[in-house]
Amino acid sequence: MSYSGERDNFAPHMALVPMVIEQTSRGERSFDIYSRLLKERVIFLTGQVEDHMANLIVAQMLFLEAENPEKDIYLYINSPGGVITAGMSIYDTMQFIKPDVSTICMGQAASMGAFC
Repeated sequence: MSYSGERDNFAPHMALVPMVIEQTSRGERSFDIYSRLLKERVIFLTGQVEDHMANLIVAQMLFLEAENPEKDIYLYINSPGGVITAGMSIYDTMQFIKPDVSTICMGQAASMGAFC
């Protein structure tokens, strides 16, 4: 694997999203770092807990459960908290799906961010 940086045109607030390049038998394939980590069952909850972000996290957890319900999921949290209903949707999904969801705090996990 090698790493490079590339500007993300769809999320201007994220100035630099590293790219990961994998060598396969069919050539090279590049992923943004978050997509590559999702393949390893790693999800990030960063910033304010709000509806759009919660929907993305719920979708990622449901996708990973469908891929392999036996493998754990790792949720890295750095959040000051946010909207209660958004956080509850993440929490309810964690309780609903079969894989265990391990939470790891990096930075802060406050208020609703700590509840997930």
